[in-house]
Amino acid sequence: MAANVYASATEEGADAAQVFAGATIDCPDVATELTDVPEEARPEVDKELAALDAQIADAYKRIGESADALRQDPNFAENAIAGPLTEKRSATLARIATAIDRVGDRPEGLDELAACAVRESGNAQPDAGQEGGGDGGEGAQGGDAGDGQDQQGGAQGQDGQGGQDQEGGQGGDAGNGGEAGNGPVAGDYVDIKSIQPNVAEPEASANASRGTFVSECGVNANGLFNSDNVIAAPGVANGAHHFHDYIGNQATNAFSSDDDLARAETSCADQGDKSSYYWPVLRLQNGVEERDANSPGGGIEGNVGEIVTPKEVTLSFEGNPKGEVTAMPRFLRIITGDAKSFVNGPANANASWSCTGFEDRQLTDKYPLCPEGSDVVRTFDFQSCWDGRNTDSANHRTHMAFVDEQGNCPSGFKPVPQLVQRIVYDVDAPSLDDGGKTVPLFAVDSFPEQLHKPITDHGDFINVFDEDLMNEMVDCINEGRTCGAGGNGGGDNGGDNGGDGNGNGGGDAGNGGDNDAEDPNQGGDQNDGADQGNGGDQNNGGDQGKGDDGKQDDGKQNDGKQDDGKGGDQGDGGQEPAAGDKGADKGADKPAQPNVKASSPADDDQDTGAGNQDAGKDGKDGKGEDGKDDGGQQAQAAQVPGTLPEVERTTGAQAQGGSLAETGAQLWPAAVGGVLVIFGFFVLRSVRRNA
Repeated sequence: MAANVYASATEEGADAAQVFAGATIDCPDVATELTDVPEEARPEVDKELAALDAQIADAYKRIGESADALRQDPNFAENAIAGPLTEKRSATLARIATAIDRVGDRPEGLDELAACAVRESGNAQPDAGQEGGGDGGEGAQGGDAGDGQDQQGGAQGQDGQGGQDQEGGQGGDAGNGGEAGNGPVAGDYVDIKSIQPNVAEPEASANASRGTFVSECGVNANGLFNSDNVIAAPGVANGAHHFHDYIGNQATNAFSSDDDLARAETSCADQGDKSSYYWPVLRLQNGVEERDANSPGGGIEGNVGEIVTPKEVTLSFEGNPKGEVTAMPRFLRIITGDAKSFVNGPANANASWSCTGFEDRQLTDKYPLCPEGSDVVRTFDFQSCWDGRNTDSANHRTHMAFVDEQGNCPSGFKPVPQLVQRIVYDVDAPSLDDGGKTVPLFAVDSFPEQLHKPITDHGDFINVFDEDLMNEMVDCINEGRTCGAGGNGGGDNGGDNGGDGNGNGGGDAGNGGDNDAEDPNQGGDQNDGADQGNGGDQNNGGDQGKGDDGKQDDGKQNDGKQDDGKGGDQGDGGQEPAAGDKGADKGADKPAQPNVKASSPADDDQDTGAGNQDAGKDGKDGKGEDGKDDGGQQAQAAQVPGTLPEVERTTGAQAQGGSLAETGAQLWPAAVGGVLVIFGFFVLRSVRRNA
C-alpha cells in the first residue's frame, strides 16, 4: 500500500482547501510562444513568466472564495476575475517585451496573449451525488490525446480517450471533484483491461544502438520535496505551484546553480551520477494532511492528501533506432510532457499511464484502474535529439526534439541517450461509485487550474553525470551492452535502489558501496565498516578483512553470525540497525589479521566470503537482482546446524577471496602440525612401553 511521508492525522487547517465551483481559468501559455529570448534577458523573463503563473493561481483561489457569487451573477467571473487578471498579465507582458527589447528585437504579438477566460471545467455535476454533464470542454481542448504522441514515437492514443473528452464526476464532492474541489473526478479513470494494446515502436535498423545503461537513485524514501522548478522558473520559490519528488541530486531547488548541482550529494548508487530527476508527486485523496497542507504549492493551491512514495523507480538510458548516440552535454536540461496540457491542448503531452502486466496498453489522458495484484505505472520517454549547441532554450523545449515515426532526428539534431523513467506505485483502484470514499482517488499534483488531469503529467531532468561516466554510457549503448546499476557491462554498481539522505533503502549496491565513506546516501557498510541506516552490506563496501574479532572476514563475522543475519534491509529505513549490523560496527574498530588478502574489486559480486548474507535480504526494497548472489546462499548454508564445520567454511571463503595457491599456502602449515601430532603420539607410546 501507499507509504505516507511527513503526513499527520491532525485536523488543523482542514478548511485550507476550498471548492472551486466547477470552473477553471483558461489563459494562453506565454512560455511556449517565447522561442527566441536573448541569453542576457532570460533571468528577467523567467521571473516574469513565473509571475504570470502566480497571477493565475491567485485568480483560481479567488474563484474558490467566490462560489456563491459565481452562481448568482453570470457576469461575476468576467468582471471580478478574468478582467483584473487580464490587466495584470498585460503589465507583466509589457515588462517581458521591454526586457527583451533592451538586448535584442522586441517580440511581436505578446499583448495578444494577455486575455484570459473563466470557463466550465467539465468536472462539475449539477448536484452532489449525481452524475455530471461535462460537455467536452472548449477551445484548445479539442482533439484526442493520440495526436500529441504521433510525433514522439511513443504509445498511440485512441479516439474517445482524449483528455479533452471531460466526463462529469459520479458522486463525490460538488464542484470540480477531489478533496480540494479541483479534481480528480471519476471520469479521469478507465479500466486498463478495457484498453486495446496500442504501443508501437520504430523499427530498428541494422545500425541501431541497442544497449541500455541503468542508473539507480532510490525512490525518494527520505522525502525530498519542494514546489520549485529550477528549469522553468529558476530563482523563483514555488515556481511550479505543486510538489515534486526528487531523486538523484540532493540540492535541487529554485536557486541551485550548476556549481551547486555539481557539488551536491546524490542518492544514486553510482556517485558519478549527480543528475536531478524530478516529477509531480502522486497523492491519495484520503484526507491526510501532509506538511504542505497549508502552504503555497500544497493545500492552498488544491494539492491535498497523502503523498505516495513510489514502490520502484527505474532510470534507463537507451539508444537510437537508426544509429549511434553521442554524449549529452553536462547540465543539459530536459522537460518532457506539459504541465498545462489541460488548457494548452495535447501537443506536448508525453506521460504514459498503465499497470504492471498491461504495459502494452498506455494512456495519456486517463488514470488506469488496475486489477488486484497489478500496480500503477507512470512512464516518461524523454526527448532524445539534441540541437548540438544549447543545454537549454527560452521555452525549455526547442533545444531538444523527439525522433519521428521512423526513428530519425530532425535535421541538425544529434541523437543522445534517451532517458526512460518508469515509476511504479502500489495503490488500489479507487471506488468510483462513491467518489473515492471507500477507496481513495489518486492523482498527480498540478497547477490549480489544470485540475489534476493525468494529461498534465510531466518529468524533468538535469544531466550532472561525470564526463567519464557519460562516455561509459555512450560506449555501452553503442556497443549493444547492458550496463550501469545491475548491468553486465558497467559492473554491479547499483542494487537496492540506491539510498537516501537518511540511510534508507541502501542495500547491496556493489561497487557503489565504497564511493564515499562520509556520504549518508550510501546505505550499509561504507569503507570503514560502520553501518549507516539499514542498508546492509554493500559488497565492496563491507567489512573487508575486519571481522568482529580482528580476524579475516571469512564467514565468522559477528562471532560466527551472519553480518546481515538480523539486521538486513529494513524496508524504508526508519528503524534502528538490528543486532547483526551492530556486530559489524564493533568489529570494524579491531585490527585486521596480518598477511590476509582482502577481496579485490573483481570479486565484489562474490561478497568477500560466505559470511555476508547480502543476498538474503537485499533487493527487496528496490527490487534489485542482487538477491541472487551466490555469497548469500553460501552464508545461509553456513548457519544451518549440521553443515560443514568451521574450518571448511573458512576454506570456502578463501576460495572466493584469494587464489588456490594462497589457500594451499595457508593450509599446509596445518598439515605439518598434524604430522607432528601423530609423531608425538608414537613417541609417547614408545616411552610407555619402555616404562
